[in-house]
Amino acid sequence: MAAIQASSFSYSSSSSRRLSRGIEATLQAPKLQPNNLILPRLPARDLVEELNLRSGYNTTTTTTLTESKPSCDTTRDFDVLKSNSKVVAELFAVMEAVADRVEMHTNIGEQRNNWNHLLLTSINAITLTAATMVGLAATTCGTGAPLLALKLSSTLLYSAATGMLVVMNKIQPSQLAEEQRNAARLFKQLQREIQTTLAIGTPTERDVKDAMNKVLALDRAYPLPLLGTMLDKFPATVEPAVWWPQQPPQKELGGGNREKKRSNGWNAKLEEEMRQIVGVLKRNDTEEYLRLSKLALKVNKALAISGPLLTGLAAVGSALVGSASQNQAPWAVFMGVAAGALAAIVNTMEHGGQVGMVFEMYRSNAGFFRLMEESIGSTLKEREVEKRENGELFEMKVALQLGRSLSELRDLAASSSSFKSYGEKIEEFASKLF
Repeated sequence: MAAIQASSFSYSSSSSRRLSRGIEATLQAPKLQPNNLILPRLPARDLVEELNLRSGYNTTTTTTLTESKPSCDTTRDFDVLKSNSKVVAELFAVMEAVADRVEMHTNIGEQRNNWNHLLLTSINAITLTAATMVGLAATTCGTGAPLLALKLSSTLLYSAATGMLVVMNKIQPSQLAEEQRNAARLFKQLQREIQTTLAIGTPTERDVKDAMNKVLALDRAYPLPLLGTMLDKFPATVEPAVWWPQQPPQKELGGGNREKKRSNGWNAKLEEEMRQIVGVLKRNDTEEYLRLSKLALKVNKALAISGPLLTGLAAVGSALVGSASQNQAPWAVFMGVAAGALAAIVNTMEHGGQVGMVFEMYRSNAGFFRLMEESIGSTLKEREVEKRENGELFEMKVALQLGRSLSELRDLAASSSSFKSYGEKIEEFASKLF
């Protein structure tokens, strides 16, 4: 046993000495100098090509490290992109101007609506106060200072009311407010059209030109200043409002192009349907709103003349109270009191009822139908059918603008055709919105 343990101890001691000498030799190994290393020079190949070459693939493609020159197609695409970015920037500039006009017309419309309420309240208060003073002057005994003060005060109040009524009836604040409301609505519509053009398509220079023409046409139709460029509130002839740029007249399509107009959603039946719709708009809708516009204008003109005339007569009557003979005094009192009360009633009917606004509303409705007539007519006169708007989309837009479904629109066109053929009278209007 003792011999076995001694041999095991000697074996383990010798093994540990050999292991320690190996580790020491490893730690004292000479260091390699980087200058003595020679690395192979690799060819200028792509990593994939190098792997393919080492794997035995022969179908490798040699690439040359040369600077690539831009092709003609790349240059052309860059030019198109640059021109499109310019057009987009121009459309954004137009849209910013339109948004500014929306804000201006909205604010001025509110201001002029406030004018209407404040002037109406003030003039009626002045008129009724003057009428009350005339009544008090008639009940005052004697011809002293109290009577003179009441007469003078009522005459001055009536004179001021007459002057204010003349100015108010001239500018028609309710009609001015309606003009600005229409302008704000139409500028908002134009802003949405520009946003749609930027969102769904590639804008062109023509889109920019059309947008600018629409802005200028709206500026002419609804001016902001009162002096010089204000619309005539009592025109000699009533015409529909025009707020769109006028297009040059186009020639009618000849019969030789009939067969070509059967694409892009258009066909002969749809074109005939649109012609019948235009006929209904002219005969019924436009004519009816022009008739209503003329009626509203006549009523407004009569009220605009009556108001200052009554306050002027009341001022004369108030001045004659107490200074005329005994037989004429009752007539002066009656004129001073009754004329003032009637003037307040007339003023309330005209400006409280906003007759000027009603006239402008009817005139704008007639303009809307006139715009539809011109839009449909110009579309049908376009010689190249591919330049038109898609026929089915155009029909849907017309139906929506008139408040009808597609089937109702076609029924209306059919009834208009029977009117032309058999002379049956049509009482139905094209629009169901107004």
